[in-house]
Amino acid sequence: MSQTTPAGIPDAPDAEKDVVALLMQQHGEIRNLFDEVERSEGDARRDAFHRLVRMLAVHETAEEEIVHPFVKRSVPGGEGVVAERLEEEREAKEQLVRLEDMDTGDPGFLPALLALRMDVMRHARAEERYEFARLRRLNDPAKLASMARALRMAEATAPTHPHPGVESAARNMALGPLAAVVDRTRDTLRDAMAKDDGRTG
Repeated sequence: MSQTTPAGIPDAPDAEKDVVALLMQQHGEIRNLFDEVERSEGDARRDAFHRLVRMLAVHETAEEEIVHPFVKRSVPGGEGVVAERLEEEREAKEQLVRLEDMDTGDPGFLPALLALRMDVMRHARAEERYEFARLRRLNDPAKLASMARALRMAEATAPTHPHPGVESAARNMALGPLAAVVDRTRDTLRDAMAKDDGRTG
């Protein structure tokens, strides 16, 4: 629920208590991470890209488990809206997997990243227009708050790397926990090796 300033002007809704505000905040963080990857170089670019991958993977998984199923069953025409978003997410995951296989210093990396950014931003605008706006029109603060809590819980156990073909809530529930363990182990090993390289370099 939004707060009111002393001047009587409503603040933006609290991201901890409103799933739409939380998702919009995360879309902003994703844009900032794209900026950081684009303007950095070397190890800094590699680190920023790893954080972008993690953010996108966790964010999309949580949307697939919490937001899309609710829109599908509760919004008129929601099934078609969600089908389009899931196809966009699958395509973005495939692009992200290809980028993960590239070195961030490769001459082809930035052009591929910019192509991904355009698709991700187009997808985010579609979510904001066709899903978030309809959630907001429900005008149900209790529901939006419970969805924000559920989204945070889903993010805490989500895979940290893209898994194309695992876009539905059911497939995420079935495969997500195992993928998350594998991904987080992979992240831990990568971070440990990066620290070792730093000590020896």
